Amino acid sequence: MNAILALEDGTWFRGTAVGAQGEAQGEVVFNTSMTGYQEVLTDPSYAGQIVTMTAPQIGNYGVTSGDAESQTPHVAGFVMREASPLASNWRAEGTLHDYLVRHNIVAIADLDTRALTRVLRSAGVMRGVIATGQADPDRLVAKARAIPQMEGADLVAGVTCPSAFEWRDRAAASGEADHAEFGIAAGRRAASRLRVAAYDFGVKWNILRRLDAYGCDVHVFPASAPASDLLAIKPHGIFLSNGPGDPAALTYAIKNVKELVDADVPMFGICLGHQILGLAVGGETFKLKFGHRGSNHPVKDLSSGKVEITSQNHGFAVDPESLPADVGVTHLNLYDGTVEGFRHNSKPISSVQYHPEASPGPHDADYLFQQFLASMEKS
Repeated sequence: MNAILALEDGTWFRGTAVGAQGEAQGEVVFNTSMTGYQEVLTDPSYAGQIVTMTAPQIGNYGVTSGDAESQTPHVAGFVMREASPLASNWRAEGTLHDYLVRHNIVAIADLDTRALTRVLRSAGVMRGVIATGQADPDRLVAKARAIPQMEGADLVAGVTCPSAFEWRDRAAASGEADHAEFGIAAGRRAASRLRVAAYDFGVKWNILRRLDAYGCDVHVFPASAPASDLLAIKPHGIFLSNGPGDPAALTYAIKNVKELVDADVPMFGICLGHQILGLAVGGETFKLKFGHRGSNHPVKDLSSGKVEITSQNHGFAVDPESLPADVGVTHLNLYDGTVEGFRHNSKPISSVQYHPEASPGPHDADYLFQQFLASMEKS
């Protein structure tokens, strides 16, 4: 079946439908990861986005429940150069095509993803529509222009957990605990289990797995839970998760994190959590032209001078000029010089823009979980 991808600037591509039938709309972005398409599909941070994979073939090792980062895919749509009809992997539980259809994800293949990526890099990410079957490109372009902008969008409400839960209990009940064997060994474990209160802004499961591997009992709270709920469990540390949308739109989260900053409990944020923390300490955020999405992004640790190859997925960044004097930048992106991490000078608070838990991606930054562990033990 034919399919069309149309962008708001009037550019459109004809391809083949390889997922569910119908239409999908969202912000069209690109991801440069060579592997990890199922992790990308199930990453809640991609809510509201049509993801273009730049690797030439997607789906060749199938899908498996052990590679999911949440209960269901969250992408608005999926774009590939070539969709493999075969799933060749001893862990595979099915094909990508069947997975997309089962989860009602509209996808398109057999188009020039290199040309599409060049458009997005030059003009910036744009709103777009994928339609299967016979569709009028001009109608789709008009529809793309009517899609709400990502700026000002609170997408967290659609991906956060409905109620608080303990990760170890959830993992044991769902079988997630069985997948820990595929993770790397923790640098060390806490001498005794530490309680971590985590805000779920769209958390990836591998973050919770890594915290558990380091010896933390993670209590996960909905994004709208008041700060008092987190402090009520007397946590040794507070974690702010990744998630989708514009951080500046999350006024309720910023307010709660400000209260937690004043509580002087060790705190660690990743991605959207990093951005929210930046806003909570007085900084500002801005939208990147085409964002950072992939598992090959170089980041420099300013304290050691070392360069980490990192996994990233974000479209907003913290403005370094807006940070107060008592907050220092710790990591920089070597592609464009944007802030990738900061630390408070007098409080046990730090965050990074990228994903130390990887999944997919390299494990260069896994040491950051050990630093969070050390901060909690010191407190």
